Amino acid sequence: MIDTVPSALFDSHGRPLEYLRLAVTDRCNLRCFYCMPAEGIEYVPKQQLLSYEEMERLVGIMAGLGVRKVRLTGGEPFVRRELVPFMERLSLIPGITELTLTTNGVLTAPHVPALARLGVRAVNLSLDTLDRARFERITRRDELLRVLDTLYGLLAAGIRVKINAVVMDGQNTEDLVPLAALTRTLPVDVRFIEEMPFNGGSHEATPATLPWHHRRIREHLEQHFGALRPEPARPGDTASHYTVAGHAGRLGIIAAYSRTFCGSCNRIRLTAEGAVKTCLYDQGGLDLRALLRGGAADEEVRAALRQAFYHRAANGFEAEQRRPLHQLSFESMSTIGG
Repeated sequence: MIDTVPSALFDSHGRPLEYLRLAVTDRCNLRCFYCMPAEGIEYVPKQQLLSYEEMERLVGIMAGLGVRKVRLTGGEPFVRRELVPFMERLSLIPGITELTLTTNGVLTAPHVPALARLGVRAVNLSLDTLDRARFERITRRDELLRVLDTLYGLLAAGIRVKINAVVMDGQNTEDLVPLAALTRTLPVDVRFIEEMPFNGGSHEATPATLPWHHRRIREHLEQHFGALRPEPARPGDTASHYTVAGHAGRLGIIAAYSRTFCGSCNRIRLTAEGAVKTCLYDQGGLDLRALLRGGAADEEVRAALRQAFYHRAANGFEAEQRRPLHQLSFESMSTIGG
């Protein structure tokens, strides 16, 4: 991967945009109840998804504006065929210095050697419980063993793993301590995420008073592991990181619903349909697919991106207020890439 150039894309609040979260599909092979209904969501017809060629072009344009990191998301990225060859091509784009992905781990294990060969240094693995019965209840699929195969395969290949666990009142709070205990012997980051309202209408939106907010999560962990030592935050961090004496890994807490980290957000989100989201909580306005298929030149795309981020909300609360009718039930996380 080739060295980056200084960021040339800033939002209206002076934040540089250097990190692209690119959803390669809206499809997923799990049915997590906090993300979608049991029957799934209505998937976008294939021809309405960006092609790999269109994605490569957009990544190249954004790299020229200072984007240096690309994270592939979904849905589940490995549901889409030919993902690894696509990643190989992305890794050759000038300016892209870091390429990684977020996965649920069900289909990932066979691809670990290829990821290591590509130079992928870290992978985010979604894992809300280590209990097989609860895993099946939460995801509506009995796939925990395959996910664990992926976890240990990634570690054996020297790829750092960040485990992402959504904390849900009455569903998996008993799993916080067993998940956190993985850091005793494994060099992993275990990160606990406040539940968000992106459930595709599968259940009521997140309540205004969140039972398991970031402060309560920390207090609960400290009751079992003693004082957590905070690590200095880096620009763009969404997680507050902590170390525990004698542990090989780290703990993290992501205040995704409380939105305490918006001030340094450096992310661009691009859905599988080509819609730019300037914030996870916004409705999405810029349609890059329409621009590309309408024959727009690269400079027109660059200008559209600058314009979109010129009107970016200051934080997730402002972005939520801008949504039509202030919607209380949001789209599925599977459609927007997280």
